[in-house]
Amino acid sequence: MGRIISFSNQKGGVGKTTTCVNMAAYLANAGKKVLLVDLDPQGNATTGLGIFMGTLKKSVYNVVIDEEEVKDNCLPTMLEGLTILPSHIDLAGAEVELVYKKGREKMLRSALEKVRGQYDYIFIDCPPSLGLLTINALTAADGVIIPIQSEFFALEGLSQLMNTIALVRQHLNKSLKVEGVVLTMYDGRSLTSRQIAADIRKYFTKKLYEIVIPRNVRLSEAPSHGKPILLHDPKCMGARAYSALTEEFLKKAEGKGE
Repeated sequence: MGRIISFSNQKGGVGKTTTCVNMAAYLANAGKKVLLVDLDPQGNATTGLGIFMGTLKKSVYNVVIDEEEVKDNCLPTMLEGLTILPSHIDLAGAEVELVYKKGREKMLRSALEKVRGQYDYIFIDCPPSLGLLTINALTAADGVIIPIQSEFFALEGLSQLMNTIALVRQHLNKSLKVEGVVLTMYDGRSLTSRQIAADIRKYFTKKLYEIVIPRNVRLSEAPSHGKPILLHDPKCMGARAYSALTEEFLKKAEGKGE
């Protein structure tokens, strides 16, 4: 049975999509079957895997709003083993449309449960907000990975996210847990970066992954080429970091008997 992991942080620009896409790519490269669900109306995970949203007739919107089957809306990617349920601009209006649906918080979970057994991992890239789409992702997930930027205001709004996770656990998904926290955009030469990293370590203790993701030009330019870093520049510092992070993630997951 595949594990469902949501990548969430309502603060934008923290490397959430970059982390989701690249970990999914390295898992597929390691022989795992992975489904990436792009639940962000901006569609950065979709375009980051070389798919132009403007040409799509089927997407996650059709699954969440029209209650279509996941398998009928997925697309292959350039990596064997990695499939995507793409985003679409229509998803921007989904928050309002969901309000009127019965069981609106569980639409994604119901859809993903039907295909869970076909994948080792299902990754959900959440919007940078705490609306109904993110609630759907958290309700569907077994765990949450929280990417946090190692810069000033990094912990801003984090208590709100943790409160939302607690509420979802209480009312919608009792098994939801924080899978781990990823420190992104780290600059070891910066005193601020080191101080923020120390603060985050105190806050999350054992939940923080040991591997940190550095600031890296090749990482930031890879999405514009429609490729994960594994295919864009596999030898760069950012690629090595995401490869190591994925290994750490797998060791922890397998260590729990998942």
